[in-house]
Amino acid sequence: MSANSRLTIAAHALAWIGLYQRQGHEVATSEQIAGSANTNPVVIRRLLGELRRAGLVESRRGVGAGWSLTRELESTTLLDVYEAVEPGPLFAMHRTTPNQQCVVGYGIQPAMQGIYDGIESTVRHELSLVTLENVLQDVLATSARPRKSNPDRRG
Repeated sequence: MSANSRLTIAAHALAWIGLYQRQGHEVATSEQIAGSANTNPVVIRRLLGELRRAGLVESRRGVGAGWSLTRELESTTLLDVYEAVEPGPLFAMHRTTPNQQCVVGYGIQPAMQGIYDGIESTVRHELSLVTLENVLQDVLATSARPRKSNPDRRG
């Protein structure tokens, strides 16, 4: 089982656009953002499409095409981003109903749902406390620290 990186990549894209706009650029292309995230521009475009539907970004077509934020990083929380790209629950139940004649099969879903509801509530609360401005400031602070030399790194 692998972890889902959609929230991380979406936050990356939004922080990148925010910084790019602060540097005086109006719009950012999905190719530029994909270069920073080291992923395919199609992945970025799909996520940006979801973020656009949530009202977090807008796109411009034609000459000067690209993406821009619809609001400041200070007024966008990680919960806003999470809800845009992860519309479903954090945890899922069985795909089919467990055996209701078995004591564990009968009781597992209600037991787990209560646990999952509490976890999801905590995650949502924590995400609501962090703005994209907080994320960008942490990114910039990390980038300002000296990096360890990596002899295997090319470029």
